[in-house]
Amino acid sequence: MLGDEGINLICGLLPPDGAKSGLKELTLSANPGITPKGWSRLAIAVAHSSQVRVLNLDYNPLGDHVAGMLAVAVASSRTLEVLDLEGTGLTNQSAQTLLDMVENYPTALRSLVLAENSISPELQQQICDLLSEGEEEEEVAAGGGDTHTQERERGTEPAAHQRGSSSWMCPSDPSSQMVLMTSGLGDSLLAETEM
Repeated sequence: MLGDEGINLICGLLPPDGAKSGLKELTLSANPGITPKGWSRLAIAVAHSSQVRVLNLDYNPLGDHVAGMLAVAVASSRTLEVLDLEGTGLTNQSAQTLLDMVENYPTALRSLVLAENSISPELQQQICDLLSEGEEEEEVAAGGGDTHTQERERGTEPAAHQRGSSSWMCPSDPSSQMVLMTSGLGDSLLAETEM
């Protein structure tokens, strides 16, 4: 199981903007041994990283305080596209903070997973709608046209409708680098890298 010492090592793999190449995808699922201090260290590293695009923190006891720190990190990050906070003990307080962040700060975030938290379906849908609007604006600006129309022409539902009101997820970039950290391995640390 990972703790704060493990987080400190991982933060070294998320170098500040332009310092050197770093991780593009980081999965830290189910690590209850990490304290709020460790999560705050990770939030700072993510905020300043120019590489990380996918951050999976599902099934960690984060709570509203850590979610607030992560919202600041997402607002500061120019590269984070996917954030998985499934089953992390969040409430409507966290969701409102995340909604304010998505509404008021331009971010690269495209997918936010909030399933299995105590968050109202209405707040989840508002966040989903705002993230979908951001994707549509990027598509139109890039000359891609209306995303919903293109998806319907291919016979698929628009992403906002596929996601539903309880969770949503975008596929991650298959070429991304990844480190997988799992708990339940005793004192050992499993690190799988594709760098």
